[in-house]
Amino acid sequence: MAIFDDEPKKKARPHEIGQDLSLLSVGELTERIGILRDEITRLENELKAKDSTKSAAEALFRRE
Repeated sequence: MAIFDDEPKKKARPHEIGQDLSLLSVGELTERIGILRDEITRLENELKAKDSTKSAAEALFRRE
């Protein structure tokens, strides 16, 4: 039984903007690209949802 088994493990950040990439392997870089692409898709979907809500609100208040 190891002494340090009960210590909580720190969750590594998958990517930090501006981080030094020179020490990462090709696999790690590929994984991070996938993570960032997924995040971009998530952000774009949220932007579309907010734009739809904004357009609906503008249409409602433009009624004359």
